[in-house]
Amino acid sequence: MSTEHTPQILEELDLLPLWVRRELLAQADEAATAGASAPPAAITEIIASRPDPAPTIAPRSLSSAAAVIAPPGKPDAAVEEDTAKALDHRARATRIAQLDWATLQTEVSGCTACGLCKSRSKTVFGVGNPQADWLVVGEAPGAEEDRQGEPFVGQAGKLLDSMLTSIDRSRSENVYILNTLKCRPPQNRNPEPDELALCAPFLHRQIELIQPKLIFAVGRFAVQTILGREATISSLRGKLHDYRGIPVVVSYHPAYLLRNLPDKAKAWQDLVLATQTLGDKG
Repeated sequence: MSTEHTPQILEELDLLPLWVRRELLAQADEAATAGASAPPAAITEIIASRPDPAPTIAPRSLSSAAAVIAPPGKPDAAVEEDTAKALDHRARATRIAQLDWATLQTEVSGCTACGLCKSRSKTVFGVGNPQADWLVVGEAPGAEEDRQGEPFVGQAGKLLDSMLTSIDRSRSENVYILNTLKCRPPQNRNPEPDELALCAPFLHRQIELIQPKLIFAVGRFAVQTILGREATISSLRGKLHDYRGIPVVVSYHPAYLLRNLPDKAKAWQDLVLATQTLGDKG
């Protein structure tokens, strides 16, 4: 901003006088008290321009005053970058929320939103009946899922199939199965928060299109994404939760059950709760 226009701008904002030296004001007060001869012109102007006590600045002037006092230059580059990313992510989520089933599959298969696209073999969209009333949501693809492009096809998948068979359910008929992440994290590491956030719009749109009557969420990261909060599986299981009006039953991931066989009995209790809940809704 040009300095030659600064006084006029400050005057229009009722901010003058601004940054007056204390000694000049003191000299002006002493001269007035002692009845001395006229003070220098500069001090006379200061006295004449001093505002009445407690001046009121109109609300509309506050933002303008901030603009005058604020240091010049753009905001921090990192802040600008974060803001731009947030806007891009919001626009992307809004666009995904309007896709039909076939277009959503195409979008997932070509997704490059996060770094997992560089190490994956195949994306894992889901498997089963898209009109099923029962939806199983897992965490992330493993090595075999990444190779075949289908969720729950390893040892954990075989256990899940056995669990579903025990309640007369099947991935080929009356269940749809999908993962929270559509790409495998390298070495089966835990998903990163940004990976979960970028993949979440796909999950939400799948659920909206399937319109299940019940969601059976298995594993910590699936539960966190569905419920939108962090908590242990043990503290959440055994009770009903809600996802946009859809009842959610929380249970252990089959891969966990393979390592902790005694908890299979608890998983069976969760299946019973889910079955009873769906029966009540039906």
